[in-house]
Amino acid sequence: MLLLSREDIKKVFTMQDAIEVVKKAFCLVVEGECDAPIRTNIRAKKHDGCFLFMPAYAQELDAATLKVINIFPHNIDHGLPSSPAQVFLIDGKTGIMSAVLDGTYVTQLRTGAATGAAFEVLAKKDCRIGALIGTGGQAATQLEAMLAVRKLEEVRVYDLNGERTEAFADKMRNELGGYGARIVAVQSSDAAIEDADLVVTVTPATKPVFDGTKIKSGATISCVGSYQPHMQEMDPAVLPRASKIYFDSKEAVLAESGDILIPLEKGVITKDDFTGDLGDVLLGKTTGRENDDEIIVFETVGVATQDLVTAKAIYEKAVVAGAGYRWE
Repeated sequence: MLLLSREDIKKVFTMQDAIEVVKKAFCLVVEGECDAPIRTNIRAKKHDGCFLFMPAYAQELDAATLKVINIFPHNIDHGLPSSPAQVFLIDGKTGIMSAVLDGTYVTQLRTGAATGAAFEVLAKKDCRIGALIGTGGQAATQLEAMLAVRKLEEVRVYDLNGERTEAFADKMRNELGGYGARIVAVQSSDAAIEDADLVVTVTPATKPVFDGTKIKSGATISCVGSYQPHMQEMDPAVLPRASKIYFDSKEAVLAESGDILIPLEKGVITKDDFTGDLGDVLLGKTTGRENDDEIIVFETVGVATQDLVTAKAIYEKAVVAGAGYRWE
């Protein structure tokens, strides 16, 4: 069994690699080629956290995974990961465990890559300004993903904690400077989204984190953080303005995401307003962006198929490169 740490993975696998395999995952989802039950979610109410168990099996890949990921948003205040996790990769031919991967980093990669895939497919080609709301454990890969698929001049970063925002922006300037974009900490979500072509929200919020009336025409929005029915980052005001609404998995979103469930309950939107899953666009079954004025929304809660394809691709590259620690 191969043990793969964050550093092992970073040596062999890039964000662009992740975006490509996550696009494959989205296709598997809509084709029904991966058995990935809705995750088991056990709330830890005392600590405002939850334990998530996410299995998946794809016959086509001869592989299965189980991801154990625990979401404890207050960890960030103590310098701890907000989404500690492990991914167990299993050989689909023998049932033998092939690898254990740093699931925190796998989750960061594949979650960022979901946004990257959505922006690559749905965003207008000429994007100059990005906005990132949230600076927690998933934020860095969200930022890299938008930079990887569009040549941005500037990305504005906002979080409720001003000191953390400044520290995050400074760190990202050092780590992602090669992309050539200015990374700027701002003091409000209004300042972040002003004239932004790409908008990402990745927070544990239970009320909207931006003003939907101020989203510009032509913007593409990726909402990442709403993974429970009571959570809400997206301002419902943007939904009637949106030409199209896409999901990573409609089934998963309608089981979990307050971003969509709350506006549905209030009648802001109906299911007739849904366009489809991103995999439908990738497979040519559904229309993507049709002009540069459309506002497009992408809601993602994450599905185990993403973990499966990402973990298997990382494992294969690690074996070729001789990376990781072999536990016999």
